[in-house]
Amino acid sequence: MTTKRFLDCSASDLAAMNKDELLYALRASEGRVMVSETIAVTQPLLNNVTNAELAASQGADILLINMFDSENPQIQGMPANTPPEEVLRTLQHLTGRIIGVNLEAVDPAYASSHDEIWKMKQGRAATAANARKLVAMGARILVLTGNPGNGVSNRALGEAVREIREAVGDTAVLITGKMHGAGIVRESGSAIISEEDVTWFASQGADIVLVPAPGTIPGMSQQKVAALIECAHACGVMAMTAVGTSQEGADVNTIRQIALMSKMAGADLHHIGDTGYMGIALPENILAYSIVIRGVRHTYTRLARSVNR
Repeated sequence: MTTKRFLDCSASDLAAMNKDELLYALRASEGRVMVSETIAVTQPLLNNVTNAELAASQGADILLINMFDSENPQIQGMPANTPPEEVLRTLQHLTGRIIGVNLEAVDPAYASSHDEIWKMKQGRAATAANARKLVAMGARILVLTGNPGNGVSNRALGEAVREIREAVGDTAVLITGKMHGAGIVRESGSAIISEEDVTWFASQGADIVLVPAPGTIPGMSQQKVAALIECAHACGVMAMTAVGTSQEGADVNTIRQIALMSKMAGADLHHIGDTGYMGIALPENILAYSIVIRGVRHTYTRLARSVNR
C-alpha cells in the first residue's frame, strides 16, 4: 500500500492509487487538501479552457464537477474531439488531478419543479446506475449532495449512499452531505445537519461527511462545525467543510477567515464552491484559501509540479 501524503503525490501517484490508498493520503495530509467545485454546463471563464483547469491552476488538489449529466456527459471548454465517455478521464489526464462528480439525492416528498439552471435531470440523480456509469468514466470520488431548490433531504442522502456503496464497492470514495438547504427549509440554517445525521451517513457507507464551513450557513459557528467533525471522526470517517453559499465570490479576507475557521474546526478536506462568477469560485479565492490551509510551499508545489511526473 502506498503511504504518501496527498500533499506529496504527483499525477502518476494519484492515478495509481486505489480507494484505501487515496483515503490514507487524504488523512495523512492533516487538513491540507483543497477541493474546488466547478459547473460542467456553463461557459468557462476563460472561454476555451475548462473551469476545472483554471481551478487546478490556482492550487486545487481535487476537481469536483457539478451538473455533470451521466446520460449526456460533457464539460464546456474540453477539446472538441473528446469522446463523451472519455470526458472525465481526459480531464484527469490534462490536469493530473483526482476527479469527483456530484450526484443529487432528491427526496420525492420534497421534489419541486422549476426552470432555474439547477433544474434536475435523471443523469444527475444519486442512483446506483448513475454511480456505476461515472466510475466507469473515471470518477474517483462521488459527492452525494444537492443543488438549490431540488428537494434533497438528509434521509434521501443516507439511503442513496447505502445503495451506491453496494453498487460501486471500493471503486470510489463517497462523500455525503449538504452545503445549503437544497430546497428544504426545515433542513437549513443550524438544522441543516445534526450529529445523528453524521453518525447515520457514516453507518450507511460514507467515507467522508460533508458539513457547511463555519460562517457559510446561519448558525454554523466554528464550535458547532467542530462538534460535527468530532462526531465524524469518532465514527471513523473524515469530514469536508464546504463553501457552497456563493461566498466563494466574497472578498479574499472573508475567504481567509472561513478557511482558518474550517481548519480550526478540524476539517480534513476543504471545499470551495462553483459560483463566484457562475461556474467557478473567484480564482484568487481558490489560491488564497489554499495558502491559508497549507502555506505557499505546498500550494506552489501543487501549482508547479508537472502533470507528466
